[in-house]
Amino acid sequence: MTSLQAAFGADKIEIPLGKVHIVKDRCKGCGYCIKYCPREVLEVSDKLNNKGYYFPQVKDEDTCLNCGLCELICPEFAIWSTLEGYIKPKLTKVVVNESP
Repeated sequence: MTSLQAAFGADKIEIPLGKVHIVKDRCKGCGYCIKYCPREVLEVSDKLNNKGYYFPQVKDEDTCLNCGLCELICPEFAIWSTLEGYIKPKLTKVVVNESP
């Protein structure tokens, strides 16, 4: 019996952790960062910025992978993410019987 995860190197995978930074007064409330975040890290704040727009806020920072899509899509350069480190995924045991 062998573990498929070990055979394919799953025990060596590291998942990046990102931290989201928002300049709320630069935001114009377009919502692109919220709509297109693949991990749904952001949500609309219930507060207004100095320009009168609802800006994004972090809903669940632990799910950010630092993909950078938010900063690529923001027309006002009001949001970006930084790499904070890596974690190892929790692996489930998968065992296959080796039969001839």
